[in-house]
Amino acid sequence: MQGPAQDTAAAMPELNRQNSQPLGGSSDPPRTSLDDRLAQFERRQRQLWRLTYFLLSLLTIAYVAVSWDTVRSFARRFEYLLAAGPILIFLVAAFIVFVWRRNKEIAELRGLVRGIEQRHTAAPSDQHLDKLFSVIERSQQGYRDLIDSFDDVLVAVTLEGEIRAANRSFADLVGSTFQNIIGHSISEFLQDAGGDGPNLIERTMPRFLEKRHWTGVVQVRLKMRNTVHYFDCVLHAMMRQEEVHGMTILARDITASRRNEARFTELFETLQEGIYIVTPEDQIIDVNPALVRILGYDSKAELLACKVSDVFPDEALRTVVRQEVNRQPVLAGREIRLLRKDGVFITCLNTAAAVRDPSGKIIRYQGALMDITERREIERRLHKQQEFAHRLVDSFPDLILVLDTEARYTFVSPRCREVLGYAGDEISEMKLGARTHPEDLPKLMSLYNDIISGGQTLASLEMRVRHKLGEWRKILFNFSPLFDEEGKIDGVVLSGRDVTDLKRLEEQLIQAEKLAAMGQMLAGVAHELNNPLTAILGVTELVREREGLDDSMKRQLDLTHRQARRAARIVQNLLEFSRPASPQKKPIDLSTIIERTLQLHEHSLRRNQVEVDFTPRTDLPPIVGDANQLIQVFLNLISNAEQAIREVRESGRIQIRLTSASGNVIATVQDDGVGISPEALPKLFDPFYTTKRPGGGTGLGLSICLSIAREHGGTIQAESLPGGGSAFRVYLPAAVEGPEQSPAISGPRKSDTESGAGGSAGSMPTVLKGVSVLVLDDEDSIRSLLEEGLGSHGLKVSCAATAEEAAALVASRPYDALLCDLRLKAAGSFGDGRTAAAHVLSAAGAHRPLVIYMTGEYIDPNAPVSDGAAFLQKPFRILDVLAIMREAFVVSKQGSEK
Repeated sequence: MQGPAQDTAAAMPELNRQNSQPLGGSSDPPRTSLDDRLAQFERRQRQLWRLTYFLLSLLTIAYVAVSWDTVRSFARRFEYLLAAGPILIFLVAAFIVFVWRRNKEIAELRGLVRGIEQRHTAAPSDQHLDKLFSVIERSQQGYRDLIDSFDDVLVAVTLEGEIRAANRSFADLVGSTFQNIIGHSISEFLQDAGGDGPNLIERTMPRFLEKRHWTGVVQVRLKMRNTVHYFDCVLHAMMRQEEVHGMTILARDITASRRNEARFTELFETLQEGIYIVTPEDQIIDVNPALVRILGYDSKAELLACKVSDVFPDEALRTVVRQEVNRQPVLAGREIRLLRKDGVFITCLNTAAAVRDPSGKIIRYQGALMDITERREIERRLHKQQEFAHRLVDSFPDLILVLDTEARYTFVSPRCREVLGYAGDEISEMKLGARTHPEDLPKLMSLYNDIISGGQTLASLEMRVRHKLGEWRKILFNFSPLFDEEGKIDGVVLSGRDVTDLKRLEEQLIQAEKLAAMGQMLAGVAHELNNPLTAILGVTELVREREGLDDSMKRQLDLTHRQARRAARIVQNLLEFSRPASPQKKPIDLSTIIERTLQLHEHSLRRNQVEVDFTPRTDLPPIVGDANQLIQVFLNLISNAEQAIREVRESGRIQIRLTSASGNVIATVQDDGVGISPEALPKLFDPFYTTKRPGGGTGLGLSICLSIAREHGGTIQAESLPGGGSAFRVYLPAAVEGPEQSPAISGPRKSDTESGAGGSAGSMPTVLKGVSVLVLDDEDSIRSLLEEGLGSHGLKVSCAATAEEAAALVASRPYDALLCDLRLKAAGSFGDGRTAAAHVLSAAGAHRPLVIYMTGEYIDPNAPVSDGAAFLQKPFRILDVLAIMREAFVVSKQGSEK
């Protein structure tokens, strides 16, 4: 401070003048003058201390006031005061040290003066005077350093505005030196910038003179720098004899904080996030426009009139959030649900902090809210889409693979384990083509490179991929490019379907089509063979009945008849196998089934030198089943046994045994072939499983056999024999015996295999005597055989080759029976036997003959019979014709009697 410093310096010349008096003169005047000067010095010292204490108190009050406003503006008072506390303590301690040193210097100064006074008899030496002046100068400089150390502006002015004292901060602020400041008007350096008047002193003087102090914020312009500053000022009157003769101004530059406040206000008003300040008592103190808009209110005042519980109604969650905020400095990212004015709930992210007073009590909460309702909705929809895609991929029957541009797997669907046996992470570690067949690998890599380069957009490739268990699987892959957000190819998507079983089914279908074509061919061939076989059987039967034949001729006729019957049975079995009847279970003899199966496979067994050991048994109970299906079962077992033998030797033996146990008839088919490996035995009856070489089978035979056996209430068991070979046991339940139950299919009759004649003309009932028969067949041999054979048994026979001839005959005379072939040559107008018979019956008029159809094709015994017609299967004997005619006439007679 320049004022007190100048007063202290003014005492120094007076002391110099007193010390310059002669030492030998009277001592009273100098002593009196010195006492006055010391008294005046002590008064000045006391004034200086009062001023110092006042300035220190003023500084403390100003500091608290400025700090209080700053905390209220930025809501960080508690932390700021904690940070500034140590600094304040340090300043107080430094000031105490400074005061102690100044007191020490003054005490030293007072001692020197008292020493001079006591030695009034002699003048003080120059050494004492120099020491005294040095102490005074140091004291003065110390006070000046103390005032200059203040960061705030400190200036003393008169009531007219003249600057009497100023510190270094003021000189730095106005950009001038002390010599150019002291004694000049303050208006030379400062100009009012608040717009309230040109003269700052004149505006504030009336209130200041009344209250002798003033505090407030002023806006001034620094003339030399032409910059505007804000100052938080404290003015205090300087009194002299109870009158104000000046003022001290303590001012803190708050320009930066004001600018920060302006920025904060602008930010507060323009933020898109909602800003709030609330009290612990549920009151809303302040909000920004964004929060008003988020909550759907019309104005800020309307929202401020609400309570926190009105917009945050979940009390339990509100309590939890408050506890979390109280425990930590800042609660960040807490998700809460708020209620809008329109009653709609929104989801917000809350970031909050508690503001405390100096005692640690929470006085308010403040924070920011971000509306994430739309984002949560998008996330929910995205999750739903991702979940849908995930479930779609999981349930998709095809294998899904995604490759990057380096041919590395980036996604593998769960179907990979079912198709190839590998887990997704195992495939991800492999390179493209690691499990691909070497022959298919070049095509795979070429197609992949084409997709990556953009040469193709969609492509498919069937290739072989090795399963984890070692087998090759055929996979049909579809390739398509994967694009990134810029439309560039970022990878390849592969969807693969296992077509191994489909390919086997295709092969099976092809085989079935071949068999169907073969069946059609066999049906045609059988029809053509049955006609000559019918003639051979009929002729040999007629010739054997003639008298006068020697034994050699009879033996040759019997041999011819037996071989013809054998050929007929073979043709019949072929027809039944190629054109199976509709499944119908009835009691059958299992021995007969096996015999018929061996007849079908006899040629192959003989060619491959495979001997069959089978002895039919007549003491076993019948079984209930479908003959054709059971023939298929045993044909497959015998064929497999034959192939197993051929794998290890050129000839072998198949043994077939029939037994019964526990209500089952058991057929065992045993071979001495390669046998069955232990690992193949559990999978032997699985569909498409085969141990044969590629092309050797489809793997469906045993599966179908087991299915047929189970449909019949039985099963099939397989085992590998210790000495080599294998055995298959077919278990079929025995039929429940009844009083009239007999097998529908029995073994060959002795008359068929030995004599070939089941009776003679004398054994035929007289019901057929004189019966007139019309034969309609395009085969001359059949017409001749029936005309002669039936005629020899007393029947009147007429023959016709076409339907027109037969119609002319029935029109001329009545006939009792019409034997019509089902398949006629195209010589006449009618090629179908039924149509031809209908034409003949229409020509017969009222006397309609009984119709018996003859056919070389297979007749389904289970098929319904229409129009009361009977069927005669070629090749037949004359006795078979007579028997069916007798039965038909008996049935017809019984029907007419009713």
